[in-house]
Amino acid sequence: MVLEELTADELELLAYDWRTWARPKQLPSQDDFTIWLIQTGRGWGKTRTGAEWVRDRVERHAARRVALVGRTAPDARDVMVEGASGILAVSPPWNRPQYEPSKRRVTWPNGAVATLYSADTPDLLRGPEHDTAWADEVAAWPHVEAWDNLMMGLRVGRRPQAVVTTTPKPRRIIREIRERADTLITTGHTEENLANLAPAFLTTVVAKYEGTRTGRQELGGELLEDAEGALWTRSLIEASRRDRHPDLVRIVVAIDPAAKSREDSNETGIVAAGVGVDGHGYVLSDASGRRPPIKSDADGREGWANVAVNLYRSLAADRIVAETNNGGEMVEATIRVVDPSAAYREVIASRGKTRRAEPIAAFYEQGRVHHVGSFSDLEDQMCTYVPTMSETHSESPDRMDALVWALTELLITPTLFVV
Repeated sequence: MVLEELTADELELLAYDWRTWARPKQLPSQDDFTIWLIQTGRGWGKTRTGAEWVRDRVERHAARRVALVGRTAPDARDVMVEGASGILAVSPPWNRPQYEPSKRRVTWPNGAVATLYSADTPDLLRGPEHDTAWADEVAAWPHVEAWDNLMMGLRVGRRPQAVVTTTPKPRRIIREIRERADTLITTGHTEENLANLAPAFLTTVVAKYEGTRTGRQELGGELLEDAEGALWTRSLIEASRRDRHPDLVRIVVAIDPAAKSREDSNETGIVAAGVGVDGHGYVLSDASGRRPPIKSDADGREGWANVAVNLYRSLAADRIVAETNNGGEMVEATIRVVDPSAAYREVIASRGKTRRAEPIAAFYEQGRVHHVGSFSDLEDQMCTYVPTMSETHSESPDRMDALVWALTELLITPTLFVV
């Protein structure tokens, strides 16, 4: 065999030769681009491709000032730099960069420097200049402003370039990237990388989503638009999105608790919203997720009561409202364990989801509800919930339910104040 004829040094060189091991689609098909958009399913190899692309530009001295931008600061650190397919993992011993977490900085032996940024603090990208950028999971970024600031700073060097690695979602930011004349687009399906995926991934992710609409997006890498017949559309939400809100007269945190907290159970919806001095509703936060009731479980998940109360406190909210069909008095008791003094009101679902949601959807159509920032998972539920198909949904739209409860409390339920 050829490998048996190689020396130990040659074998090590080969192990780090990305062009030898990469699939053709993991290499750019041309060099004349400003943005390389890698829009693929989960497990395709997006992270490895992004890290190797950055490494290649650094080694060719095409990159001297690099921006590494994740959805959050932990994402940038744990996935893009320290992850199993991140910058440090793909770097050979003879060219391994120095990572300084406290400075958010990665420095290579040749002097190239990468700085870590978070899309949830877009102002950090206002001002710095870069010749290379890697933007991860852009479709889930909470603020479009982060992308705008990144692009305005990509202006030094002979050929500034950026790679975007993301699971596709029909966000305005993704449409804008795709429509640019200088964007190179690569798409791909999870199955293209099955040989390198763990059996557990195949059973827990592929088996769960294959053949579904969600699977077309999460596995197939398809960019899906709104579901026909959904109560909300992307354009409707986008048209009334705001970067900030006016003075708020009242704020509530709404909870739609799940009956169980296993990995395969429904999420607990936790959404905060306020009503402004203009009488409009403003969606402020989506902290939903699969969580135990209180404290962290063995997987480190914070309890939904802790998350809701922390949100209530941080926003100086007026009340917590929670649907109690699944928990009755236990829901309030759980909240009281965390904060005995929290203002609380239970709500009981006496009508179906669709009848509760329709008046709220009407407020959106009237331009009376605004999302302050972007809430990708919540908006996905809103734009894929079709009333006539609700009984066939495999997952309960708990984020959407919490949103409906919050806005119902603010815009429909009689209150003691006058706007």
